[in-house]
Amino acid sequence: MIRVKWPVALATVFVLLLGWWFVYTQLIVQRVEENAVLLSRIYAEVQEGLLTLDPTGETQALANLQAMILGTEVPLVVTGFGGTVISHANLPFEVDETTPQGQDRIREYVQRLDAVNEPVGDPDFNSIHYGQTPAVRRLVWIPPLQVAGLLLTLLAGFIVVQTQRRAEGERAWTAMARELAHQLGTPLSSLKGWLEVLRLPHPERPGDLNDAEIASAIEEDLERLEKVSHRFELIGTEPELESLSVRQVVRDLEHYLAARIPRLTKKGVDLVVDIPQGLPRVKGNEVLLFWALENVVKNALDALAGRGGKITIYVRYIGGKWVSVRVRDTGPGVLPEIRDKIFEPGVSSKSGGWGVGLALSRRIVEGAHRGKIELLETEEGTTIQIRLPAADA
Repeated sequence: MIRVKWPVALATVFVLLLGWWFVYTQLIVQRVEENAVLLSRIYAEVQEGLLTLDPTGETQALANLQAMILGTEVPLVVTGFGGTVISHANLPFEVDETTPQGQDRIREYVQRLDAVNEPVGDPDFNSIHYGQTPAVRRLVWIPPLQVAGLLLTLLAGFIVVQTQRRAEGERAWTAMARELAHQLGTPLSSLKGWLEVLRLPHPERPGDLNDAEIASAIEEDLERLEKVSHRFELIGTEPELESLSVRQVVRDLEHYLAARIPRLTKKGVDLVVDIPQGLPRVKGNEVLLFWALENVVKNALDALAGRGGKITIYVRYIGGKWVSVRVRDTGPGVLPEIRDKIFEPGVSSKSGGWGVGLALSRRIVEGAHRGKIELLETEEGTTIQIRLPAADA
């Protein structure tokens, strides 16, 4: 299935419309310029006719004027007494004015001309009925064409936005389902393992585990399941925000990761936390904020997997209104082609990655906490900054 790149398609349509519009208007300008030249020539002929004393010259000047006027392509009809058609020029159809049918057809056309332009001359003698020049006829189309072009552009833009939103929504739901399955999978597998251990006779249990130890392990897995369930329940609603300490949240995350980093990475990873005293509190949800920071740090751990390195978490009060949390790693950095969409669902720099962690973090930070998450420009590694509005700012 061919995927349509809507921005490219829309830009192509816009360029084609712009090119057509340029050619069309240039043709109109050219015709107007030609009419200006023709008027100058008519004026010159009139002057020459007025200055000449030779009747033959006057007659020739009038003939020249008539030829010039006919050359403007303006529809002209001369009628006499009773509306009889005497002569015509530049009609948009072929007709024989010497026949009754031809007379009737021209008179019908004359009625359309008179509805637009008042005829000149004496109705009882000769009247001249005239239409519009080709340039004017083309100018008449400009307003509706402008409106049609604008409506077409708006419609195309609306379709593109709706299509992109629908695609983003589908990617978000797919990524969310995968993340939920992943987070539920580990404790469920563990519970299944403990169930198998419980079925074994006491002498055959590994490590001589007793029922109390197994029950404690099962309780931990159940608490983890409850935690996962609570997280996804909160992400789908408008969570209640309360005054909380970012320092405490980061310290809890540090303690949580200290026991897990050794088994999450093959090589050593140093975790450094730099957070001063006296930071203002923020309005937030502790469960969701912890989850957002955890996702960012796990993304940094994935970047260091197999190579080792250093992750630094440092918090500062900036701008008199924001509490900034920066997570910096010494990994290979983010590929240039995905830097602008690293927080979109389904976008990942890892082979086989689901691209949901940072997307969830953005939803939590920007949607629930009215903050900002961004990828900062750095010479090496990756730095992601989370800004949260201070509670008393």
